[in-house]
Formats: sequence, C-alpha cells, structure tokens
Amino acid sequence: MNLKDNIGKYIKLEISGRKFIKGLLCDIGSDLWVVFNGYDYLYIPTIHCQNWHFLKQDEIDEIHVSDELTPIYNHNEEISLRKTLTAAKGIFSEIYVTSNQALHGYIISIMNNYFVFYSPIYKTMFISLNHLKWLIPYTNNQRPYGLSNASLPVNPSNLTFARSFEVQIEKLTGELIVFNIGENENVIGKIQGIKNNFVELISAKEDPVYVNLQHIKTVHMT
Repeated sequence: MNLKDNIGKYIKLEISGRKFIKGLLCDIGSDLWVVFNGYDYLYIPTIHCQNWHFLKQDEIDEIHVSDELTPIYNHNEEISLRKTLTAAKGIFSEIYVTSNQALHGYIISIMNNYFVFYSPIYKTMFISLNHLKWLIPYTNNQRPYGLSNASLPVNPSNLTFARSFEVQIEKLTGELIVFNIGENENVIGKIQGIKNNFVELISAKEDPVYVNLQHIKTVHMT
C-alpha cells in the first residue's frame, strides 16, 4: 500500500501517549504527517503514528473543513519535520511533548536533535526532536494567553546553544533544572554531571537521582 494514496481521505490516528486525532489527511512526507482536524493543521512526526483507520461517514460529518486556513509548508516540495519546524520558526504555536500538557510559544532555533522553544510560562526550553508528538501553528491573529507582543521577546535568551541535546544538557551542569515539565519529583534538581548516558541530579533533599538521557523530553531552568 502506498500511504500517499490516502491523502485527501478522513482518518482517525492514534499517536504515542494514547492521543487520538480525527481529520483530513492532507499530506505525508518522509518523516511527517499533516492532518487537518477542522480547526487546525497538525504536523505529526511519523515515528509517533501508532495506528490509524478510515473514518465512518457520520464521523466525517462532524469535521468542518475550512478554506480560510492554509498550511505553512510549500505544496511543491516534499515535506519533512525539519523543513516544517524551520517554516514555523517565530510563529506562535502549540506543541505536545509530554505530561498530557500542551506547550504554547514559539520556536527560536533548530539544532541537530532538539529545538529551542520560548514559552511565556516556562521561558526558554530545550525540546528533544525524538519526543515531539505534534506541532500546531496558530492562526495569524492569535497570541498565547492573550499576551501582547511586548510580553513576547524576539530574542528571549542570551544563551549559546550546543548542536546536540546531550551537550546542551551537559552545559547546564550546576544549574537548577526541570526535566519533562516536572512530571514527578525525580526530574527536578541541580545537574551534577552526565555519566554513561545518565544525568545525575541532586534533589531538594540532596539525594542523587539518575535520569536516562533517552527519556528526557523537555528541559527548562528554574
């Protein structure tokens, strides 16, 4: 089966984390699917597409396709995750990574295996590309939390960014950080160092905790 033959059909897609998306399959690229759910274009990395099936007619009738919104990619080119992230740079967007909590803000920079994201709530964040579940660019007039442009700095960080996620985490040695949006107390602490692909954190009670680099999805400083 050629997956691209299904472009233009309505599907229900399960992605990692038991999230379900219904909508019109708009495009499929080398590592990315694009689904329009009636309200937004969702850009979904293929690695997180668990399973899918076609919608029944009554489910299709619930989805209202709008001609007012346009995708951010060039229809004349093969889409990819990196191209889409580049096109979304500086555009207010929603991303979903972990903890049943979407993040809102904008992409600052795209590195080898992670990207830098500015959230009005969490400030500068480092997001692993391997764990990004979806990207939803806002429509033109939306602002996260109703904030003004003055509240959303163009260059919010004076940090220099490492090329890889692992090296960027290592650069934060000695800093108080939160991994994975603080989904549990074992991912909050001061970075002591990295050994054998585990990050050593010092907890609030000064106990060492070791976190597997492969399971770190987001990083932000306190």
